[in-house]
Amino acid sequence: MTRATAQARAQTLFAVVGALSVVEVASGVLQGFYTPVFSDVARALGIGDGDVNWFEAAQLVASALLVPVLARLADLHGHRRVLLASTAVTALGTWVMAVAPATGPAGFAVFVAGSALQGAYVVWLPLEVAIVHRRAAADDHRTRRAAGVLVAFLQLGVLAGALSSGALVTVLPVPVLLALPALVVTVCLAVVWWGVEPDAVRVPGRLDLPGLGLLTTALLLVMGGLVAVRVLGPGSALPWLLVLAGLAAGWLLVRVEARQPEPLLDVPVLTAPGQWPVQATAFLSGMSVLGAQIPLSTFARADPAVTGYGLGASASFVSVLIGLYVLTLLTGALLLPVLSRWLGGRRAMAAGAATVAVGYALWLPFHDTAAQALTNMAVAGVGSGLLVAALPAAAVAAAPADRTGFAAGMTNSTKTVGGAIASAVFAVSLASTGGIDDPAAGSAPLSGYLAVWSVCAAAAALAAVILLSARPAVPGH
Repeated sequence: MTRATAQARAQTLFAVVGALSVVEVASGVLQGFYTPVFSDVARALGIGDGDVNWFEAAQLVASALLVPVLARLADLHGHRRVLLASTAVTALGTWVMAVAPATGPAGFAVFVAGSALQGAYVVWLPLEVAIVHRRAAADDHRTRRAAGVLVAFLQLGVLAGALSSGALVTVLPVPVLLALPALVVTVCLAVVWWGVEPDAVRVPGRLDLPGLGLLTTALLLVMGGLVAVRVLGPGSALPWLLVLAGLAAGWLLVRVEARQPEPLLDVPVLTAPGQWPVQATAFLSGMSVLGAQIPLSTFARADPAVTGYGLGASASFVSVLIGLYVLTLLTGALLLPVLSRWLGGRRAMAAGAATVAVGYALWLPFHDTAAQALTNMAVAGVGSGLLVAALPAAAVAAAPADRTGFAAGMTNSTKTVGGAIASAVFAVSLASTGGIDDPAAGSAPLSGYLAVWSVCAAAAALAAVILLSARPAVPGH
């Protein structure tokens, strides 16, 4: 390759990463914008705060279903084409959420439907990493570096979304407020259209419809069972019957996919020596990245004079806590290229997982002061940022050239499932205690929070062990 050719390719990659960074800012806005104002949204829809959980449940189910399908379609028809389509679906869902408060009694159902459609955004980062991998001529180091930049812009978007919604909720009507993220996502359509080069010729193949049907059935049953655990409690038989039925459908899916010439769920790719440690790490990291944030917020808001634990923090302090966590995630993402160069890709991921484990383990003895909480979250945030940036790039590096979108997308699917399982377990652990005359009624037991932190620390430590023990096979060795 001549110097001029290399420079032209670098300039093209720089331009593509710049355009995709705008998309990741929008992704961050979606992830950070709603949490501070969900109580206001609930009042606008005429529902209780507890019903807000259905928004998260609908989006998790939709995300788990959409990611493998969109990732497979991206491998067949082009990553840019599917990125455009998923952005259009996300924009539609976000606009539906904005108009929901004005739809009267149907507003709750409309908002749930919009939230489900908005779940298409979770495929953005895997598709972007696949696009970058192709533009970088399969250079793993440049791909990891670009992934770190994209995740850094993602976290900046989260910070901007959280701060802007909290500041504007008192001056804008809820529908107008909710239109802001919809406008941001709509702008992304133009950015992707003009800023990302068209895909190469389509790859021959088709979408595996039998696999799609079985995957949909398995995920809906398992996720439905987990939602039922949250609603009916662990003592009910229905949730566990749904989970068992989902596992049976999953077993059938594996059997059917093994005989498909072009499977939707490529089991040999997922179980390859270089791939399964990455996917297992994504699953385990989802427990803390997606499952532990609400418990951390409620712990910080708990009044120690009433419950015997907590920080008695105001909403503004919780915003500071979230902001610090986002900034440390950003730091971890930006550290990825440096650590990968020093340690190798696999050891850098293992270091990230170990750092997450330390951060959550620190909560067990140190949870009495704001300084301790900030320190714990900073440590966990740096490790989480490393993992969020590294996982899609590692999955792409370990995948065949025609399955890069699938492999990267599955890191988000497995992370989502891990977060959903953790969310259900944590909901049971944090079940309210106390009677009607108890001032702490409705509060979770401290033992529940200790269980949350223990699960997060153990899951992250297990991920580090998996990455280190798979020494000969994990990419970046």
